[in-house]
Amino acid sequence: KLVGKGTTNADGRITELVSAEVTIAAGVYRLIFDTGKYFEGQERESFYPQVTIVFRLADAAQHYHVPLLLSPFGYSTYRGS
Repeated sequence: KLVGKGTTNADGRITELVSAEVTIAAGVYRLIFDTGKYFEGQERESFYPQVTIVFRLADAAQHYHVPLLLSPFGYSTYRGS
């Protein structure tokens, strides 16, 4: 079920991925990044056309920051603060 959608701003962030009307519960979620479109917009070749991150939300009341560190040929992620 789609619970949010957005496009990163100039700082590479999505400030409101999920609207205030949506209630988020503890559970497993998936973020899908359209990295191919991002690199096409920069007229750069890339290896990964899409990056999918699956993570567990243990406490829906907490703030979760899930950064994607990206280069044309690699990526990494972690749970930020």
